[in-house]
Amino acid sequence: MTHGEIVKVAGPLVVAKGLTNPQMYELVRVGSAELFGEIIELRGDMASVQVYEETSGVGPGEPVIQTGSQLTVELGPGLITSIYDGIQRPLDAIRAQYGDFIPRGVALPALPRERKWHFVPSAKAGDVVVEADIIGSVRETTAVLHYIMVPRGLGGTIVSIAENDLTVEEPVAVIRLESGEERPMTMVQKWPVRNGRPYTQRLAPNAPLVTGQRVIDSMFPVAKGGTACVPGPFGSGKTVIQHQLAKWADADIVVYVGCGERGNEMTDVLQEFPQLKDPKTGEVLMNRTVLIANTSNMPVAAREASVFTGITIAEYFRDMGYSVALMADSTSRWAEAMREISGRLEEMPGEEGYPAYLASRVAAFYERAGRSMSLGSHPREGSLSVIGAVSPPGGDLSEPVVQATLRVVKVFWALDSRLADARHFPAIDWLQSYSLYSNLLEKFYDKEVGEEWSRNIVEVRALLQKEAELQELVRLVGVDALSVSDRLVLESAKSVREDFLQQGAFTEGDSYTSLGKQLRMLDSIMLWSHLAGKAAADGIPLNAILAMPVRVEIARSKAIPEGNLAAFDTLVKSIEKGFAALSEMDMTAREEYHE
Repeated sequence: MTHGEIVKVAGPLVVAKGLTNPQMYELVRVGSAELFGEIIELRGDMASVQVYEETSGVGPGEPVIQTGSQLTVELGPGLITSIYDGIQRPLDAIRAQYGDFIPRGVALPALPRERKWHFVPSAKAGDVVVEADIIGSVRETTAVLHYIMVPRGLGGTIVSIAENDLTVEEPVAVIRLESGEERPMTMVQKWPVRNGRPYTQRLAPNAPLVTGQRVIDSMFPVAKGGTACVPGPFGSGKTVIQHQLAKWADADIVVYVGCGERGNEMTDVLQEFPQLKDPKTGEVLMNRTVLIANTSNMPVAAREASVFTGITIAEYFRDMGYSVALMADSTSRWAEAMREISGRLEEMPGEEGYPAYLASRVAAFYERAGRSMSLGSHPREGSLSVIGAVSPPGGDLSEPVVQATLRVVKVFWALDSRLADARHFPAIDWLQSYSLYSNLLEKFYDKEVGEEWSRNIVEVRALLQKEAELQELVRLVGVDALSVSDRLVLESAKSVREDFLQQGAFTEGDSYTSLGKQLRMLDSIMLWSHLAGKAAADGIPLNAILAMPVRVEIARSKAIPEGNLAAFDTLVKSIEKGFAALSEMDMTAREEYHE
């Protein structure tokens, strides 16, 4: 190892000299405590290092040790159910060995070295393998079968392969290279976090990431392998939405990155996820989850490491052929860390003090999402969907982090504090939000759910837009000045908002809604709307239409169990029967309603 010397310490930034051929993003150990750091700028013989640990007590003259490699993560069995900090140190193992506080400079292996895994080979001696080929598997949890892939740069003929209980460091196979050299292969491999894992082909997004959240799946869907951002002010429900997506989204693996969030929010995640029941398997959600815990009181530089550590782990499972969902909460904290480091480097600031390269860094993160075919002799289709929360000050959606994110993501779920204050969850504003995947996913919805799906969504969008226009008029002249048809628009839109878009995150039976049930709910609401318009045109009094008992049944339809969707047939008959009764109303009864 080669050494340099610290010449300056400015918070999380350390400047060193005397390094031997330093490289950008090289991992170094800083000071006598050997703190983790990463070279982020080279200027002459000086190297600027962002340190991922607290630098108090570190001073000039102390050594800087070069490692010769970039910041890497360990990939292999043991990732699932683990809780790491931003640089992939296992927090459970650190707590068991050192107590509740992480000692500076501590370096424990990310994957448990003593645990044995039962390796089941799928290849045999004599097989020719290349990079990313699967040679076997271990049952990591009851929910995840962990495939063992040939690591980068390795390929040749399998000389021997094991079939027994092994640790991640014991050889599972011996591979003879073209040069004739025989090289052992273990279950653990390393990957630099700033380099995306390669693939053979990027595929078009043609299937939705079904979340069970009605406003998302119907109005603003995200595709498998897609990107989405959730900006909103404090208290508008960003974290709750991400928890819901982690629990219910149609993904095999969940990677949850808490990037600079408040400690109490990460504590909630750490306490809830090991107890949440996984609707897919009936077991705990942690059995298919990896948590990266980085809180606001941790050194700011580690926020950047946490998002790249999380997405590298997610890419690893994508390459196995899994559908992976990554939740980043929140990228604003990462941007604030970039702003602080940029200031320490004395770089020319961009808008609101953020560095000029803010947009390119954000794009480099989100562009690693996608649906793709892996490397290897038998490519596997996998997807990586990224949903990032953004916390703009005061909910200002024009601030730089939101705008930089919107340039690269395809789905925008704008959270509205007024909806949150009114206890409307999810508080996604249906007038500001959008999804650029909607047109791409129409064929999927029409084929897999029903041809009337797209027609309903178009009508609902028009209804909500018309309601917004009428609300402006109501504020000026009052609701009584509106025509009967306009009053019905308001009532139909209210039913869409309260009976369909509003959803209880903690209400059993309403926390998740399948696409089939969503379609039936929309069908019943729009059926009432259409028949109400016809009844009004036939002279049925508005008060009689609004007083129909079946409207209560429509509101309660969200509680219909998933296994009893036939109940919607009864609801449809009730709606039709109700309007048939109104049409038979005599003139005297109609006049009484008018009075």
